[in-house]
Amino acid sequence: MSVPHMDPDEFRRAGHAVVDWIADYWATLEQLPVAPTDPPGAVASALPAAPPTVGEPIEAVLPDLDRIVVPGLTHWQHPGFFGYFPANTSGPSVLGDLVSAGLGVQGMLWATSPACTELETVTMDWLAQLLDLPQRFRSTGTGGGVIQDSASSATLVATLAALHRASGGRWRDAGIDRRYRAYTSVHGHSSIEKAARIAGLGTDGVRSIEVDPDTQALLPDALRAAIEADLAAGDVPAIVVATIGTTSTTAVDPLPEIGAICAEYGIWLHVDAAYAGAAAVCPELRWSHVGLEYADSYCFDPHKWLLTGFDCDAFWVADRAELIEALTVLPEFLRNAASDSGAVIDYRDWQVPLGRRFRALKLWFVLRWYGAEGLRAHIRSGVALAARFADRVRSDNRFELAAAHPFSLVCFRLRADDDTNAELLARVNRSGRAYLTHTRVASRYTLRLAVGSPQTAERHVDEAWALLTDTAADLLAR
Repeated sequence: MSVPHMDPDEFRRAGHAVVDWIADYWATLEQLPVAPTDPPGAVASALPAAPPTVGEPIEAVLPDLDRIVVPGLTHWQHPGFFGYFPANTSGPSVLGDLVSAGLGVQGMLWATSPACTELETVTMDWLAQLLDLPQRFRSTGTGGGVIQDSASSATLVATLAALHRASGGRWRDAGIDRRYRAYTSVHGHSSIEKAARIAGLGTDGVRSIEVDPDTQALLPDALRAAIEADLAAGDVPAIVVATIGTTSTTAVDPLPEIGAICAEYGIWLHVDAAYAGAAAVCPELRWSHVGLEYADSYCFDPHKWLLTGFDCDAFWVADRAELIEALTVLPEFLRNAASDSGAVIDYRDWQVPLGRRFRALKLWFVLRWYGAEGLRAHIRSGVALAARFADRVRSDNRFELAAAHPFSLVCFRLRADDDTNAELLARVNRSGRAYLTHTRVASRYTLRLAVGSPQTAERHVDEAWALLTDTAADLLAR
């Protein structure tokens, strides 16, 4: 029996059809509801109970994308998608991903695909230049960058390296031998707690530090007090995770003060800029990164606000030797002359998994196609659209802003109780015309509008505001 394979000619025909389908999807995206309203199980019930016995052509699969899959999607690229943070993609990113998938290389070692490693190293140095990151993060010195799947993985890797340092190297072989502590603000991302659990610190090992009630940023004095209390109890402070652009409100923790405290006590400082780090491609927004020279590690997600499809987190360390020492495991079957020479980077030692995809290609495609000017224009557009929306909120005394909006997220609420604000959000999202999410600021239910899709224009922000005000009028008239 012959094994069916898609030969190059058939792949070419099918590939054209798939690219046409994606282009048509993007072209008609605005006509779709932003999010589905079908109940759970709707997609599963439309699929066959068993896989096909005989293979089908791509031409048979594409109609089912339209019939089953697309109606069950929340459309993150929709110009009316204002939920969470953006998860951008773009034409260059998709094409870079396609090349990566077509090459199908495994870049765990330099030796397994030299170009995979070296392109990533150079691309990460390019990105560091674009953001004007401290020189200590460049591969030309003691540091360097690597692409992780997400900021969650970056935080986990930073936590493991911090434990290695805090234990004087004992952690790697003996495991957790004392109570180690991690510190972050009450608005630190949930991945910090997850990293602490995975690393063996447990949820109780994370100290949630209070924030300034006006800025929502971590209070340095509260951090110092927590560290000193733990030291007095015989615990070991291991890592502080400061945030540039918290998830709830995009607050910016005071890095100069936090960094000085970490330097004083010898604590690893990881800076999580998952969303807002992209803003630093614009010189006028680099104020958010003042104090970054104190950081031992830093990350942001090009897959959020920098037009690079998920998954792509850019993670840098100031001393790559510490990270490699903490994570390296070298079985005999991975030994090779290039690695033994010490002249190459093996990115398997910079992450949790062994294997790794050629993620750098899509980032490289994006950087080359847009250039610094194009990326800055994208970021500035998002900031301007958010400011436009915030002006609408200020001009309507039924609403109020709940926090500052330095980037492209606006936190606001109706001057009403929590239940009314929750109902406002639910009705807007059910409309299919816009999609927002919520948080709590000062314990009050607060709506979040996050601009980020490259397709979003002024009219989409204005339409979202009109939808909100019309819905609010109906609610307040009850």
